[in-house]
This record gives sequence, C-alpha cells and structure tokens, in this order.
Amino acid sequence: MESTSTSSTSSIITTLGAGSGINMKQLASDLAVAQFKQRNDSLAARGELLAQKISVASTIKNGFATLASSLGDVVRTGSLAPLPKVANSAVATASTPLGTIGKGSYSLEVTQLARRQVLTGPAMASATDPIGAGTLTIRFGKMDGASFAEDTEQAAVEITLESGSTLKDVANKINAAGAGVTAYIAQTVDGPQLVVKGAEGEQSGFVIEATETPGEEGLAALAWEPTTGAAAQLKDTSQDARFTLDGLAMSSKTNSTGQIAPGLQLSLTGTNAGSPTTVSFANTTGGVAQTMSDLVTALNEIVSELNRATNVKSGELRGDPGARSLKLALAKLPGSVVMPNATGNAPSTLSDLGLVINRDGTFKIDDDRLAATLERDPDGVAAMFTTGLYGVYSTFDKLARNAGSTGDANSLGASIKRYEGQAEKVTEMTAEIAEKQEALRLQMVARFAKADARVAASQSTLTFLRQQIDSWNASKN
Repeated sequence: MESTSTSSTSSIITTLGAGSGINMKQLASDLAVAQFKQRNDSLAARGELLAQKISVASTIKNGFATLASSLGDVVRTGSLAPLPKVANSAVATASTPLGTIGKGSYSLEVTQLARRQVLTGPAMASATDPIGAGTLTIRFGKMDGASFAEDTEQAAVEITLESGSTLKDVANKINAAGAGVTAYIAQTVDGPQLVVKGAEGEQSGFVIEATETPGEEGLAALAWEPTTGAAAQLKDTSQDARFTLDGLAMSSKTNSTGQIAPGLQLSLTGTNAGSPTTVSFANTTGGVAQTMSDLVTALNEIVSELNRATNVKSGELRGDPGARSLKLALAKLPGSVVMPNATGNAPSTLSDLGLVINRDGTFKIDDDRLAATLERDPDGVAAMFTTGLYGVYSTFDKLARNAGSTGDANSLGASIKRYEGQAEKVTEMTAEIAEKQEALRLQMVARFAKADARVAASQSTLTFLRQQIDSWNASKN
C-alpha cells in the first residue's frame, strides 16, 4: 500500500486550471496499475520461467535429433561399412545396398551389356504433314534375327491416331502411353524420321502393326516386323546383360544388376571378355574409431547441458519428468543391446564399441576395448553401422524420436508441449488482467471527473463569498 500512496502522491503535480488541481486521469491510471501490479508481476515471472524451460528443453531435444540425423548421414554414405571397388573401373562401378554388408573379393567378367531396341521409320517430307489415321499396335517380346517371339505376359500398346494426325502426334502419343517405349523425331539429311526406343532387356524387343482407317491410309509406313520390314530400320536390338561372378554365369535385364552377392550390386559400363577383373571390399576400421570419437564428443555436449538444466537448485528442468526419463535412458546406453540378432562373440552392445559412462553421466571411449572388437570381428562392427532396424544409428534415432515424442508423458516433447500450453494460458490471463485494469481505470476516471466537478463548484461558491466579504470590508473603511 505504501507504493500505491507514493505513486498516487506523485500524480498531484499537474493542475487542470480548475476543480481540485489534481491530474485525475493520471491518478486513475496509477491506481489501476497498482491494483493489478502483484498479479501482473507474478504472471510476467511465470511467463519468463516457462520461456526458459521451453528454450532449454527444445535445445536438448533438437540436439539429439541433430545428432541422430548426422549419424544417419554418415551411415548412409557407406563410409563405415566395407566399400566395394572394381579394379577395372571401365567395366563396372560397385556399391552396397542400404542395410547390407559385404566382404571378401570376387572375380568379374562382363561379356555383354544390356541394350535396348532402336527402330526408325522412313524419312518423311515434313513432321507436321498428315500421316494418316487409324491405330498403331506395339507388341513386346524377344527379337532374334529375322524372328520375333511375342511375350504375351506384356500387354500390347495401342496408339489411336485421329484424322489429320502428324508424325509429331505419333511421337507424342507413344510417349504419353508410358508403356516402356519412347519416341522422338530425328531431323536427318533425308528428312524427319520417327525413332522409337524400347527398354533394356531381351524381352523388351517390339514390333509395330498398323490398322488404317479407309480413305486415310499412311500409317502402314510406320509398321515394322523382322520378316517384312526393312532391316536398315532396326538400328539396335534389345538384349540382357551377361556376366560371370566367380565363374558363375549371371544375367540382368538392365545394366544395374541389383544385389548379386551379400552387400554387392553393380552398374555395368563395359565388357572385359577373357580378362576378368576383381571386386574387393575395403577395410574401414579407422573410420569407425573416428566416428565413435565424434559421437561421444557431440553426445557429451548435450549431456552437459542436460546436467546443468536438471541441477536440483538452479536448473530450469529440475524435476521435469521428460529430462529425468532421458537421463535414465542415457545411463543405460552402453549396456543396451543394439544388435539382438548377433550370434556368438559378435559385438552387440555399444560397450563393445568402447562406449563407457562416467559418474557425471558423460561418456568416454575405451580405445583398447574398441580396438579389440575391431580386430576380432570387423565385419560384425560394420554390421552395427547400417540403416537397418538394429545398430548404432537406429539406437540413437529411437532415442531422439522418444525424446521428441508428445505421446509419452515422460518425454521432453511432452514437457515442451505442456510448458507451451501453460505459457499460452499465462498470455491469456495477462490479456484478461489488462482488460480489467483498463475497465477500472475508465471507471475511476469517470468517478474522479464527477468529484472534480463538485470541487470546482464549491471553489466557485467560495470565491464568490470571499469577493462579497472583501467588498463589505472595503465599504466599512
């Protein structure tokens, strides 16, 4: 109440030239502020504390999300798994399918690359002249010299051409059909020619049949099959890729083989018949050691912030269930089984990779333990660094997802959501108090105005009486 009195007194400094001489508007404003000051101060302090909680919890949550994402990027590049390499790079490039691990070496001999059929039509005078009307039917199968064996499991494609259709229309409609063949108009020295290309693989050969609309003939010029069509129109024939891996005959419809051995897929680019090359997997144990070191450094930065935020005396998140749950999960991290399918002496926990927890909750790497594991089972270690269901990445990804989840009451995500809801409520309450404060100010302004008017009237009467008395006294003298 003393502060209210002081604030009110400070307003009695500006006269209005009438009435009481007190600035009633300022007095009303000061009294309204004083009335709600305690509640406003309390809400402001509460809002600031909630903002700090949200900021710190979000920083920790986002830190884990970033850590998991960065680890995922490293794993996806395959730099922590043995990388396949082809000695003769002109023959093929090798890669490892996601979630797989390769090892050892293989001999590779490519005798034939996959190819696609290329068929041309006759030269025309113009690509925009009418070519006829009717239907072109494209059938798929195996082209073998002068014979064609249709693959009835592949649906034929019918291209309907209306009256007035041009060579350009034919190409556009073939492309629009999306049936594994593409077409374009080649501007040759003899004139525009339709070029139709199929997909790779020997069963992707094709013939073109024409059914013409009577009176609008012309499409027959675009028809082709090996027994009656001009051989010069067939520029290339479709075929499978053929190669041997460790002497075993293999084939592929395309030059991308898919996985042909554990952790190995090829993109064929050339042939080396009679001169086999070698595919081998490189050792990446040094990368694993560096990654574990980087992982612990990043993890400790987050743990240090978590420890500070949960300090029982000064931490913004002291007593927070999400922060407490996260600390418990981190404490169990080294001993957690991240490779449940590991057999025998294969590494299965993060402690096998040298991860050790300190008394303060931070982590360190036992270099000797990690080196021993890498020496004993490098393939088992490599298997822990994939994007599969299990492993180092999936463990940290799950940890980050759990921390950010809003569906679990004991998570940082749920804590943040709860604090945000409370902060929103504080904002609403502050707005309500502001409305009440303004209403009180207006009410007091109105009351003070009436009081000021009455004081002004009294002063006017007093002035009149003083003037009369002064006049009487003057007449007596």
